[in-house]
Amino acid sequence: MSLLLAIRLISAAAFLYYGIRCLASASMVAEFERYGMPRMRVLTAVLELIGALGLLLAPTHHWVIAAAAGLCSLMVAGLIVRLRISDPWYMMLPAFLLMVANGWIVVKTWRGGSN
Repeated sequence: MSLLLAIRLISAAAFLYYGIRCLASASMVAEFERYGMPRMRVLTAVLELIGALGLLLAPTHHWVIAAAAGLCSLMVAGLIVRLRISDPWYMMLPAFLLMVANGWIVVKTWRGGSN
């Protein structure tokens, strides 16, 4: 298994987990209230799930790039929200790592990396 495929699978698993949790967890309802964005919870969950499925099921590298770029952008937005509400750095770490991972997936796939 290539490193690129391993990172894709880890990222997809993380976003499947967070997407489902975002839809089903009362604690995530409270988190989005804390962010001041309760109406964005379901949209965020749907985007995370679509992106995760894109990483897993993409028929071509173009779809992988689109999925990873979308997830990277979602994590940039998440970091901006967390900065705005002054969360400590350790609460931003998962979003930061997922942003970097998906940015790396975009670059490696764009340059012709294997699955």
